[in-house]
Amino acid sequence: MPATTMSAMTIFDPTSWTGFHTWLSLIALATGFVVVLDLLARRERPAWTAIFLATAVLTSATGFGFPFSGLLPSHIVGIVALVVLAVTLVARYPLQRAGHWGWVYAVGAVISLWLLVFVAVAQAFAKVPALKALAPTQSEPPFAIAQLVVFAIFVLAGALAVRGARPVARPQF
Repeated sequence: MPATTMSAMTIFDPTSWTGFHTWLSLIALATGFVVVLDLLARRERPAWTAIFLATAVLTSATGFGFPFSGLLPSHIVGIVALVVLAVTLVARYPLQRAGHWGWVYAVGAVISLWLLVFVAVAQAFAKVPALKALAPTQSEPPFAIAQLVVFAIFVLAGALAVRGARPVARPQF
């Protein structure tokens, strides 16, 4: 079998550590988009939220299960993600999004999804041949532009999610 086929099989094989981590990431990404869209629409689906938060935590945690010999940028992203998720989980569950915890939860959910997308874009540039050719070291303009566009979209989504997290004023009749 060609090497690219074999590595693609490993990436998506749920019985390997890489495959397990990849599937958790994909589930977190998919459910995260549902959760953020729900925040923008001022609604919540508790099961989707629970799945997103659980798989996001597991994605970041399993990232530390790969062999490494020093602190890497991926570890820093994982640590930041776990801290953000810890605050987000507290805001959502024990504090029930009450008062200012509503916008803390909204910001945390959006940042958590952005970090997953940030890593997904980095992985795409590392693994997809056409993207790797555009930015082989991920320090070239195409990579920076892609990450900047993603960041801008999430800043806008975060601002809208915070706006949606505020209590709606009702007219006084």
